[in-house]
Amino acid sequence: MATFLLLAEYTLIFASVLMLVALGGCYSEHSGVINIGLEGIMVMGALGGALVMNMFPGLSAPLMILAVMAGSMLFGVIYSTLLGFSAIHLKADQTIIGTAMNMLGVALATIIVKTINMQANASNPTSTLQYIAQKKLFLVKLGSFEFNWFMLISLVILAIAYVVMYKTRFGLRLQACGEFPQAAASVGIDVYKMRWSGVLISGLLGGLGGIVYIMAGVSEWKFENGVAGFGFLAMAVMIFGQYRPLRIGVSALLFGFFRALGNVYTGFGFLVALNIPSTLYNMLPYIVCLIVLTFTSKNSRAPKADGIPYEKGQR
Repeated sequence: MATFLLLAEYTLIFASVLMLVALGGCYSEHSGVINIGLEGIMVMGALGGALVMNMFPGLSAPLMILAVMAGSMLFGVIYSTLLGFSAIHLKADQTIIGTAMNMLGVALATIIVKTINMQANASNPTSTLQYIAQKKLFLVKLGSFEFNWFMLISLVILAIAYVVMYKTRFGLRLQACGEFPQAAASVGIDVYKMRWSGVLISGLLGGLGGIVYIMAGVSEWKFENGVAGFGFLAMAVMIFGQYRPLRIGVSALLFGFFRALGNVYTGFGFLVALNIPSTLYNMLPYIVCLIVLTFTSKNSRAPKADGIPYEKGQR
């Protein structure tokens, strides 16, 4: 029973990460901008949240949660402006920009953390930040189940995303800019503004997903390790979820389950008896990702103007 509860804990927390980042990508894609840089945004968001925990360890639980969320989202939004400016105004190739952001994010975070840690150990600064006591403020024991507040926060954000995307003027205008920006502009919609909104929201949610990811298991993080491809896995969740919030939520649970299995498989005797290398279980979500996308991506329809730079006045 304890193993099943642990599996449920890991599934929900990893699903929360994938859900947040995939929803962020969804906003950007619906505006017409492909955000390949979610991996780098996650790293920078994780850095922002970890720095808040490291610099203000004495905050109460509610203030710590709010401060960490604010720090991670702020770093994610700031970093996403690189994509916004390059893709929207300079009309640069969005895939190349995103790839560069992924590489730069890990390197930049590593340099920043090493510079901070240099004060403690000038001869051998590490790229690791600890948040052992602070992490406990995000956890609540419900019997044998360890509830993380981010599980609830991600569910609330999922509900908000559904309402915003389909029930508000903003969401409908955002989708119009991703489908046919020229038609949207002809009725007075500012396409540049909407695309900037989509990119910045993706940075906000991607940054939040980053701090949730590094807090999912351990109580410290070595930033040169990045986020182990979770940004790309979130993109797979988004594609499998057909760019729709509720389907993204279901997809996140599926991929979260396979990622969690790598953490707890030793608790299931029948899995241990199979004598499968532990590395294979860690590879499961990525293997499942390839299999799922192979059979479902042809039915996935991205916004028509996705990745196409907007030229004002073009028809």
